[in-house]
Amino acid sequence: QVQLVESGGGLVQAGGSLRLSCAASGIRSSINTMAWYRQAPGKQRELVARITTFGSTNYADSVKGRFTISRDNAKNMVYLQMNSLKPEDTAVYYCNARGSIWGQGTLVTVSS
Repeated sequence: QVQLVESGGGLVQAGGSLRLSCAASGIRSSINTMAWYRQAPGKQRELVARITTFGSTNYADSVKGRFTISRDNAKNMVYLQMNSLKPEDTAVYYCNARGSIWGQGTLVTVSS
């Protein structure tokens, strides 16, 4: 059974940092494209960052220079380091594998 479990969300002040973690089971994160998406209240889910099998990364323009996606193949984990957080980063963040497998999400709230 494939499962993605996110953790690390919480409440943080603007300018602060958080690191989200995604634990993958039943699937090897090292040989799949992994991604983080987010969905803010009343908005559509959007891609935040993606890392391919070969380690190539891409980011939404709104987070470039502030967020970093990474992967620990030995632990089958994917991370999203979020720095210089802004109130507009407030959303539920979802881990995604292969474009079709989703975690349950973790809430990030950035206060001004």
